[in-house]
Amino acid sequence: MAVAHRGCVVAGYILLLLLAGCKARIHKLTLKNETRSSVDLNNFGFFHNGTLDVNLLSLRLPDQLVNYSVYPVGFTLSRSRVNGVLSYTAEETETCPLILTKQTNNNNEPLILFLIDINTLSVNVKVIGKQDNILIAKEKAEAPKGQKKTREAPDNPDNPAKPAENSKPSENVDKSEDKPKVNLPPKDEDKPENTTFLLGKTNQMTLALDKVDDAYNFRFQMVVGLVAEGLYSLKFHYCQNRSPGIKLPYSFTVEVTEKNPDGYLSAAEIPLSRLYIGMAGVFFTAAMVWVYTLMKHRYSVFKIHWLMAALAFTKSTSLVFHSINYHFINTEGHPIEGWAVMYYITHLLKGALLFITLALIGTGWAFVKYILSDKEKKIFMIVIPLQVLANVAYIIIESTEEGSSEYYLWKEILFLVDLICCGAILFPVVWSIRHLQEASSTDGKAAMNLEKLKLFRHYYVMIVCYIYFTRIIAILLKVTMPFQWQWCYEFLVEVSTLVFFVLTGYKFRPASNNPYLQLPQDEEDVEMDEVVTESGALEGISKVKKTCNGRDRQKESTL
Repeated sequence: MAVAHRGCVVAGYILLLLLAGCKARIHKLTLKNETRSSVDLNNFGFFHNGTLDVNLLSLRLPDQLVNYSVYPVGFTLSRSRVNGVLSYTAEETETCPLILTKQTNNNNEPLILFLIDINTLSVNVKVIGKQDNILIAKEKAEAPKGQKKTREAPDNPDNPAKPAENSKPSENVDKSEDKPKVNLPPKDEDKPENTTFLLGKTNQMTLALDKVDDAYNFRFQMVVGLVAEGLYSLKFHYCQNRSPGIKLPYSFTVEVTEKNPDGYLSAAEIPLSRLYIGMAGVFFTAAMVWVYTLMKHRYSVFKIHWLMAALAFTKSTSLVFHSINYHFINTEGHPIEGWAVMYYITHLLKGALLFITLALIGTGWAFVKYILSDKEKKIFMIVIPLQVLANVAYIIIESTEEGSSEYYLWKEILFLVDLICCGAILFPVVWSIRHLQEASSTDGKAAMNLEKLKLFRHYYVMIVCYIYFTRIIAILLKVTMPFQWQWCYEFLVEVSTLVFFVLTGYKFRPASNNPYLQLPQDEEDVEMDEVVTESGALEGISKVKKTCNGRDRQKESTL
């Protein structure tokens, strides 16, 4: 237990240091001497009229000569092909995603390519797939021949965009039908030359690329249309580093702000604040019912029963802080540091208490025996620090930008540690089943021990079902649901946790008719019997002892 306490304290200090740089849904990522060919900046679910603002503050490319027409550099913005599953631009392919063409986009999903050309100081934008998004950016002053503005930025942001007078004839259609019914973001007064492009009507355009002290920068905004709403993935690509044996370092700083009409949360996260506060109330109610049960049957209560109550209250408190954290992210674009710290601390305690409780119940502590064996103590020495590490990894992932290399490292650590903990927690249950099997054939109490064995087997199945559902089945459901319904994954996890808590409490409830509590209370007497029979001077001495229920008395002769 002391190991867990020290681990929680250390983790608390770590998360306090990490939260200082947490930006949540208003992202700022700085990478220096990066060699990855692809950097996943973020994934976000946009509703109609959601906005994406990308500001590349500085991009520094290596001094080596690179043919950027063969190995382009730039961004891709793609909508996922099958809800939670990323589109082809996120998959590892031999071809650079920046040179994909319309013919390779068989599913006709929205895809926008931003190709940075440092020779002409321009960003060539290619639009692929069916979409009605609106792009707002600074167009290059001298557009190539045949490339003209398709739409001009409105002087008043409250007025809808007007078609440019020099638009192509093919684009002169009924303006009352083509005019997008979206809310454009306020116009940047410092950049009055920003131009509005209706994607789908305009499939190619050229934006201006600025250069300051060998660093390139540009900015664009996108308003998501009704047809193209969905889960989007924004990536940066440096295709030269896809070649084997070639890793040229580059550096950049980018700011990304994503927003839906109702706040800064992704489409799948908007209901989470209400979900967590509702489930917190349910867990608190369950905890109060459990405490009432303990008070009602106080003579049958063990210490582990109060530990189970502490777990339920900690879970409820953690959900309250989680709900508050999401509320401030939605309204402010980033968490309030104090509330975030409280959530991470309670989340850490909840995770440690959960695995401690499961391990104690699995060993049969206080139900079958009162002393842990050496093997079981080793399980605690391994599982508890690993569980603390898993929670620290979760905190670091939550506080780190998705595009940083540390994000993926800690994500792998979290997955591996969680898998080890889930596997290790099953060993105490297996050992308890084996202990009961041996006891049922040796101590003369076969019926009682077989009843306990049956219940422990049920508990083993419960743990396996809980782990598999929350780690595998729920994730599979997440990737098959529509993007706006992916919050149901969190709902299923919380409901399954509640069901697991309730079933565990029911099986180990303090009641006179609970088979777990019908334990022999004569362990000391049995030890005394063994001592008495070893002494020849005490032959003929009899001892009176009580049976389990205390109603009958039985004489046992040592002769």
